[in-house]
Amino acid sequence: MYVSRDIFQLKFGHYRDVKALLDEATKANMFPEHDLRIFTDFTGDAYRLILEQSFKSLGEYEKALSNDMATPEWQAWYLKFKEHVVSSYREILKQIK
Repeated sequence: MYVSRDIFQLKFGHYRDVKALLDEATKANMFPEHDLRIFTDFTGDAYRLILEQSFKSLGEYEKALSNDMATPEWQAWYLKFKEHVVSSYREILKQIK
């Protein structure tokens, strides 16, 4: 099992706009169905958003990137989303137990 974790540092004061975009994307079933979990900061750096998904293999992860997130709908949504982001990084973790 692999876990992909995308960590976004949002612009100050942009959380509500991003939350509305996430609600829009969820309602439109734009997120791949890979046990999606969405987190926001409770402590630590403020205005962080973390999208976390589980995949059975790295091949399944790659397929999600090349298929699900390559649609015109996803790309249009992502253009709006990234206007609210200062920076981001990705972690891919392998679950061992």
